[in-house]
Amino acid sequence: MTTDAADLTGRIEHTVLGPETTPDDVIAVLDAAIEYGLRACIPPCYLELADGYAPTVPLSTVVGFPHGQHTPATKVAEAEDAWEAGADELDVVINVGRLRADEDGAVTDEIEEVVAAVPVPVKVIVETPLLSDAEKRRAAACAAEADADYLKTATGFSDGGATVPDVELLSEYLPVKASGGIGSWSEMEAMLDAGAERIGASSGDAIARAFLDQHETAERSDVSGWDD
Repeated sequence: MTTDAADLTGRIEHTVLGPETTPDDVIAVLDAAIEYGLRACIPPCYLELADGYAPTVPLSTVVGFPHGQHTPATKVAEAEDAWEAGADELDVVINVGRLRADEDGAVTDEIEEVVAAVPVPVKVIVETPLLSDAEKRRAAACAAEADADYLKTATGFSDGGATVPDVELLSEYLPVKASGGIGSWSEMEAMLDAGAERIGASSGDAIARAFLDQHETAERSDVSGWDD
């Protein structure tokens, strides 16, 4: 696992996605992203605000969130709208019901349509807390077949979140963004050791501070800001 400060903090997607999220909440996340060299994951309705306020911060947003039960056409439209509004990456929730009904072809086709609609990386949210290991593997295989870029463990809106075994399993298929319940540097470190490439966390700034505090050679100046 890397201990390069800028690389480490650049793996964190500082997240605010709750239904009560305000513009000021998004600005606070962006300020922290600038200070610590974090990425940001925000609701799609605030993308234009965020892109104007902090144009150098890499922005992720969500599609089909949080339950994944939108129609494929709706997800495609959301993806296109988000990209045009400034999203650098998209986190798309799968249709868990169709997966559990063994409609893997429909799951794959839907992801494929979203991937084809935008020229930015697509992460597929598997929602691991709702799935058996066999279902997680099928979901991961669907995403890989659809040419997605990442797998993401969870939305954070179901009971449970990222676990080391789930990260290990999903990383057999695609790079993994571990998300859901990660609130400390030690938890992030465990996810990275398990194979995660990215971390999604609402406490991304606190995790970055803890990392810097525990690594004497890592200075805040090493991670502050994003290149213009």
